[in-house]
Amino acid sequence: MPMTEYDALKRLVDEAGDDVQKAAGGNKAAGTRVRKKMQEIKSAAQEVRKKILEGRGSEPETPQQAI
Repeated sequence: MPMTEYDALKRLVDEAGDDVQKAAGGNKAAGTRVRKKMQEIKSAAQEVRKKILEGRGSEPETPQQAI
C-alpha cells in the first residue's frame, strides 16, 4: 500500500517548512538544507508514484467499450 510512502513524503515536506521560511528570509545555510531536503522529497515522491503504478498493474483490467 502506498500510504507508508505517502506518509514519509508528507513528513519530509513538514520538516522542510521551517528552513523554507528561514531561506526566504535570506539564511543561506537554511537554503542549503532546503535544497538537500527537496532532493529527498523528489525521491520520496518517485517512490509514491512507483507504488501507485504497481497497484494499478495488479488490478483486473476492464474491457474498453467502443464508442
